[in-house]
Amino acid sequence: MSETMWGGRFDLPMDHLVQEFNATILIEKRVTPFSIIGSTAHVHMLAAQKILTEQEAKEILKGLDAVRQEIEDGRFVFDVADEDIQMAIERRVTEIVGPVGGKMHTARSRNDQAQLDVRLYTRHAIIEIIKAIRDLQKTVIAKAEQYMGVMFPGYTHFQTGQPILFSHWMMAYFWILERDIGRFEDAYKRLNVCPLGAAAMAGTTFPIDREMTAKEMGFEGPSENSVDTIGDRDHLIETDSAAAICMMHLSRLSEEIVLFTSQDIHFFDLSDDFCTGSSIMPNKKNPDIAEKIRGKAGRVFGNLQAMLTMMKGLPLAFNTDMSEDKEPTFDSIDTLHMSLRILKPMLEKMTVNADQARIGAGRGYSNATDLADYLARKGIPFRLAHHIVGHIVNYCIKHDTDLEKMTLEEYKQFSDAIEDDIHQYITLEACVAARHSFGGTAPERVVEQINRAKARLNVTHCGV
Repeated sequence: MSETMWGGRFDLPMDHLVQEFNATILIEKRVTPFSIIGSTAHVHMLAAQKILTEQEAKEILKGLDAVRQEIEDGRFVFDVADEDIQMAIERRVTEIVGPVGGKMHTARSRNDQAQLDVRLYTRHAIIEIIKAIRDLQKTVIAKAEQYMGVMFPGYTHFQTGQPILFSHWMMAYFWILERDIGRFEDAYKRLNVCPLGAAAMAGTTFPIDREMTAKEMGFEGPSENSVDTIGDRDHLIETDSAAAICMMHLSRLSEEIVLFTSQDIHFFDLSDDFCTGSSIMPNKKNPDIAEKIRGKAGRVFGNLQAMLTMMKGLPLAFNTDMSEDKEPTFDSIDTLHMSLRILKPMLEKMTVNADQARIGAGRGYSNATDLADYLARKGIPFRLAHHIVGHIVNYCIKHDTDLEKMTLEEYKQFSDAIEDDIHQYITLEACVAARHSFGGTAPERVVEQINRAKARLNVTHCGV
């Protein structure tokens, strides 16, 4: 006969390979404190509803507190024989307080209990990720303020398009990260309903108070449908999706750091303590941390795909396939959180080579659009002005010159509308200052943008 808590139905004990293959307890270590929270709230409710006596509840709560202390002290034993953390805690409570410990599982199933524990943990993890994103955003703002006024190339197709301020480029990542916070907030809102009470999948015959347990644990309320509750993993898929999108953004920033720290471009320098060297080439200084973040993004994408693939063909409500939900989600949470934490000090210590960035900003006839705008303000239709400037750029290429070096006589070959004020409109400073539309790269607009960003830092998220 099986000696497991559910073994009454079985003649044979679980094969040791099955035991190891089926166990999730080693993956679930991180949810252990949250499982204690959930069980404590459940026992409070059972006592309030007279399903347990006050004395029974007191004994069980004493056992739960003892297990909590063992966990905090690192003395709690995680054994695959317990299968999952829920049964491990119940077993240990029963060892401490006796058979009354078995009553803590009244009116619930491991299905709703496991859902609860992971929701509590994921809710906590999202708050920590949002804090880490906010910290990185503060660094983005500080870096933008530190190098205010530095010219920088704006790219399309990774070809120089127009000059911008470095601060404008840097602040782009603030708003990218702000959208990431919004996605995590959305995931938080939808996961913040309490599954406890859905039991195995049909609810329970006991007179439980689901509103009470939901309120005690800070949920918006209980979930509406017990079948949906047990069969749902949308909250984890949304968290994985938000993590994947955020990692994609960190990967893009890391890619730009890798490019811009190369000797051929050299707009940025990374601090030595965030780089590595070569085992054979003594001259090397490699941006390995940025590359590592770029590489880790792929694994987070894979975790999302794993979750979607796991769920795509499952009938309602619970299937053991779903026990595979934790490993990819926990990995995505850990990977993103660490990437955010390490990117912050790396960015703080990064220096900008203003002279080299200015040279880059002036390459590729980046002031050509401003010349076309100049002609348009003289009354020439923009499409024709665009055509004229294209001819002028072609002339510069063939004569190895640039727009700022051309004489008025040379300009007059292409249009009589060009006058002796032309050069004041096509300097890098003039090009940047002219783009004063809302959200543009003009210095005063970037300052306004930074001030709005600072105000966003004070907005609370998920109650934090």
